[in-house]
Amino acid sequence: MSTSALAAVSAEAPAEPQSIAPLRDFVTALSRLLDQQPTEAEILSRAGTLLGALVSRDDWLPVEYAQPHPEHFQQFLLHADSGERFSIVSFVWGPGQRTPIHDHTTWGLIGMLRGAEYSQPFKLDAQGKPHADGPAIRLEPGAVEHVSPRVGDIHRVHNAFDDRTSISIHVYGGNIGGIQRSVYTEDGERKPFISGYSNTHLPNLWDRSKDAPAS
Repeated sequence: MSTSALAAVSAEAPAEPQSIAPLRDFVTALSRLLDQQPTEAEILSRAGTLLGALVSRDDWLPVEYAQPHPEHFQQFLLHADSGERFSIVSFVWGPGQRTPIHDHTTWGLIGMLRGAEYSQPFKLDAQGKPHADGPAIRLEPGAVEHVSPRVGDIHRVHNAFDDRTSISIHVYGGNIGGIQRSVYTEDGERKPFISGYSNTHLPNLWDRSKDAPAS
């Protein structure tokens, strides 16, 4: 699809977010949760509930972190904890775009914000070849999926639509753009990679002057 067509598709999204405050509130709540040193199971459950509330509304993501690329998906960093305990990204999928089969090496939460996507889980056989582990999971807005080395860490994700942009919000237990991970080929080759990020500056979560005054 052409760049102009992608722009037209992305224009269907809210033109201007009302306030980034929901993301700030999520960051604050997640930080407080991690201060309690919960188990991974508790993180996936309790942080998953927090993320579900965040992606249940689509009025807060700044437009510049919701832009598709005509050739590949984009991963925009929205916030990184100062101790690198967690990071939050918006994954923006142009029509038909997909990831390779890959892992994360840490816990992660995927919350669907806009559009829809399919997540196909994989397991490795004794020779290291990936095989589909059950059916693909379709995520609709408001849905949250868990990944981790403990509950299942290898998958391939793609936009459910060939004619529109989809966006998911991902939360990881570390600075995901700086973690060495792996992609897996169908014949069992394992290739290391570090994803980095698509943006060079972050949204400003902390300017409260734009908050609505209390009534």
